[in-house]
Amino acid sequence: MRKILVAVALFACSSLPLMAQDYSKVEIFGGYQYTHVGTDISPVATANGWDANVTYNINKLVGVEGDFTGAYQTVSGSYAGLSGNFPGHYYTFAGGPVVSFPAGDKLRPFVHVLFGGARLSTSVSASGITVSGSMNGLATLVGGGLDLKLSKHISLRLIQADWVLERFTLAGASLTSSDNIKIATGVAFCF
Repeated sequence: MRKILVAVALFACSSLPLMAQDYSKVEIFGGYQYTHVGTDISPVATANGWDANVTYNINKLVGVEGDFTGAYQTVSGSYAGLSGNFPGHYYTFAGGPVVSFPAGDKLRPFVHVLFGGARLSTSVSASGITVSGSMNGLATLVGGGLDLKLSKHISLRLIQADWVLERFTLAGASLTSSDNIKIATGVAFCF
C-alpha cells in the first residue's frame, strides 16, 4: 500500500509543471491575407489569398514559427509583345523565431523574423498559345501581430502585418522586391 501511495504522490508531483503552464505549446493559424506587391520591373499590384502558420512555443515568450502564404491576382496589360490577362500566383514559405509579449489574460502581441523562399508565377494565352513562367527566390518577412484569446484553445488574430523582402534571379539578373506588405487576419487554434 505504501508503494502505491508513493507512486501516486510522485505522479501528482510530476504533473505540476504541466498545470503551471499558462501558454500553448503549439498554435496553428489560418486566415485571409491581403498583399501589396511591388517589384523593380512591374507596376504595383494587390493580391488576396490565404496565410497559414504553425508555432511551437519553447516557453511563454519565445517560439519557432513556420509561415506559408498564397496570394492571387490577375493583371491586364502588355509585356514582351503579349497582351492580355496575366493571372499571377505568389507564394512564400519561411520560418524563424517569434517573441511574444503577453499583455494581460486576453491580448498577446508578438514579433517575428522569418527566412525562407518565394515563388512567383504567371501565364498568358494569346492566339491559342499559352506561355507560362515562374521564378523562385529568397524571402525575408519582418513583422508581428496581435492575438485576442477567446478561449483556452482558440484565439483571434486581430492583425498580422509583415514587410516582405524578396530576391529573385532571372536569366542571371537579380530582381529585388522590397515594397511588399502582407496583412493577415484569422483564427489560431492553441494546444
